[in-house]
Amino acid sequence: MIDKNVVKSLVDEWLEGKEYFLVDIQISSDDRIVVEIDHADGVWIEDCVELSKYIEDRLSRDEEDYELEVGSAGLGQPFKVPQQYQNFIGKEVEVLGKDGKKVKGVLKSVDGNDFVVAVNEKVQVEGKKRPVKMDVDHAYKMDEVKYTKYIISFK
Repeated sequence: MIDKNVVKSLVDEWLEGKEYFLVDIQISSDDRIVVEIDHADGVWIEDCVELSKYIEDRLSRDEEDYELEVGSAGLGQPFKVPQQYQNFIGKEVEVLGKDGKKVKGVLKSVDGNDFVVAVNEKVQVEGKKRPVKMDVDHAYKMDEVKYTKYIISFK
């Protein structure tokens, strides 16, 4: 089986000096390698092809046969690395907490492992008879949510 650390070091070499970042590497038991990269402005197919060729030129098919797929992280997929959170500040996201509660709101800030989502919800305000809709900040830790993902909007 192909060593994941070998593939990671090859990807890291290719990424050096570029604005792309590594999201994930998966290697199945039948040597199917899937590399996901991302960029603040999206991923170009030409760059995926270039990275794929870079990896293929450095892995020997004579030693071990493999299947290689290089692509983007996918717009509607859950975030896997902190840089993805950074890229979507100011955008609408969906968060599923460990408690099973799902919220939708605007990703307001990211600080290390912590992030804040502003959720528009009804709040009882003192002196008012009816609840008022306002943005309420919800704080989370990346490793304490089931997922966070960008909400694609066609408005």
